[in-house]
Parts: sequence; C-alpha cells; structure tokens
Amino acid sequence: MEALKLWSTLSSLPISFRHVIRRRTSLTFVRCRSSTSITVSAGTRNRRASSSSTSTSDREAVRALRIKKVEELRSKGLEPYAYKWDRTHSANQLQEIYRHLANGEESNSENDHVSVAGRVVARRAFGKLAFLTLRDDSGTIQLYCEKERLLSDQFDQLKVFVDIGDILGVSGSMKRTEKGELSVLVNSFVILTKSLLPLPDKYHGLTDVDKRYRQRYVDMISKPEVADVFRKRAKIVSEIRKTVESLGFVEVETPVLQGAAGGAEARPFVTYHNSLGRDLYLRIATELHLKRMLIGGFEKIYEIGRIFRNEGLSTRHNPEFTTIELDFRCMKRIQTTKA
Repeated sequence: MEALKLWSTLSSLPISFRHVIRRRTSLTFVRCRSSTSITVSAGTRNRRASSSSTSTSDREAVRALRIKKVEELRSKGLEPYAYKWDRTHSANQLQEIYRHLANGEESNSENDHVSVAGRVVARRAFGKLAFLTLRDDSGTIQLYCEKERLLSDQFDQLKVFVDIGDILGVSGSMKRTEKGELSVLVNSFVILTKSLLPLPDKYHGLTDVDKRYRQRYVDMISKPEVADVFRKRAKIVSEIRKTVESLGFVEVETPVLQGAAGGAEARPFVTYHNSLGRDLYLRIATELHLKRMLIGGFEKIYEIGRIFRNEGLSTRHNPEFTTIELDFRCMKRIQTTKA
C-alpha cells in the first residue's frame, strides 16, 4: 500500500522531479516486490533445470536405442562402421549431369549407374516407398527407395535401422520425380557410419551460441553454410602464401614450446616437460625465433602459426589464434662507379 501511495504521489510531480526521485527510491520498489521476484525467478530456474534434465534424458534414451541397433546390425553380420565405399559422383555432380531429365523421366542406360555417399538429413516413409535426403560436401540429393527394387530385405532394414544422422553409401540409377526432384533410384545401400546421437532441430539448427563455438562440427551439420567460413579462410590463407612467396619470402616453422615466453606482453600457458624436468611455455609470439633465423643468414622469412595467450575469452577473443609474421633484413644496394 505504501508503495502505491508513493507511486500516485510521483505521478503528480513534474517529469524532472520524478526522474530524480525514482533514482533515489528505486530500492524501495525492489523491496516491495522482492518476494514475488524471487518466486518467479525460482520457478523459472526450476523450469529451466527441468527442461535441461529432460533434454539430457532424451539424448541418453536415443543413444541407448541406437547402440542397441548397432548390436543388432552386428548380430546380423552387418558392420555399421564400414571400412570402404567406392563413390562415383558427388551430389552436385549428379545435379549438373542429369539436369536435362524431365519430370517423371528415368535414366535406363547402363552408364547411368551411380554410387553416392553422404549423411541422411531427412527421411519420409509411406508404406512401400521411402524418401531420404542425402547430403555430402557438395550439396544434397534425394534417395528414392522402393521396396520391390531394393535387394532382399533391405527395405525393412532401411525402416528399422537407418536414422537421421547416419552416413550411407547408395548405388542405383537416376530419376526425376513427378514433382521435379532429381533422385537416386536406390538398388542397394550400406550403412557406413551409424550415428548415436540425434542432430539439432531441422529448422532452428543449433541455437545455443556457446555450444556453437565449442562444437563447431555439430553447427556445420545443422547449418552447412557455416562450413563456407572455413573454406573461405583456407582460400585466404592460400592466397596469402602465394603472394608472400612471390615476393621472395620463405615459410618457416618455429618452436611452439619455449623456455621463456617472450616477444610480446601477455600471460602464457604453462606446461611441464617430463624428460627435461622443467616448465615450458606455449608461445605468445613468433617474433624471437624468426629474428634468430635472420641472424642465421635468412633474408626474407615468414610464419603462419598458432599463438597462445592465457587471458580473456569471448566469441571474439580466442586464447588460441593464428598470426602471420614477416621478417626481413634491410640490405642496401651498393653501386660502384668507375672514376
């Protein structure tokens, strides 16, 4: 009640006075509603804890079920982690080669027998027909699975043992469905790798930012475009090397473990060398050893290397990162002239 009276009094004051008094009396309002806030916060925490516990138990249940499938496959003489698969085409190559197929058209030529491999990212089963979406490094392709066409009891194996996340090897011919989807008309398949855990949500992907950075491989599975960042980085590093080496620089590698952390002002990571019986430091810079190579006679050198600095951590600051350093000696050209 006292809080309500105070609020009505504040409402009748000019805006400037209200601003000042609110700042001075904010503690009073917090006290008036503290019990409610604690109750809500506790309830929220309980719901989050319950949700996290349920999620963990679901994952463990899925894992236990898929481990059981692995055991059943082995009991049938099928290896769920195959050693080899001969692939003839990638998904993108098939999309390019057979883009001429009309809707409902099937390629019956003997030369059109294809073999692909990739991860199952979607599946739909309708009685004696099943559709799977297979993804490899280049893109996706649909698998058209008919019970009558598959060898022996493979259709039943497909429905029972194949889960989203598994990596399959598939052989068959090409067909474009009535709806215009280019597909591999499956004759046979092999489970190359049995996935033991479910993939992230199909539509939302991996939403936990912390997990995205800690488990980049999961992020790449759920969002293939994330892998493009790594491909672009590889191209950038490759072009840097070409450019620097065209200028006469030689790439070298210097020690990561060093007896003294030097070359920059930063806190190092410390490790222990059992044979030497002493502490060593992960380098915080490449500078000192590169300068020693200049002293040894090199004139133009560079290194693209990992640096480790034991300070700070965020999505934009990693204690382990890559740098490029170029060192060269300044050589003055001496010209001689005849008198």
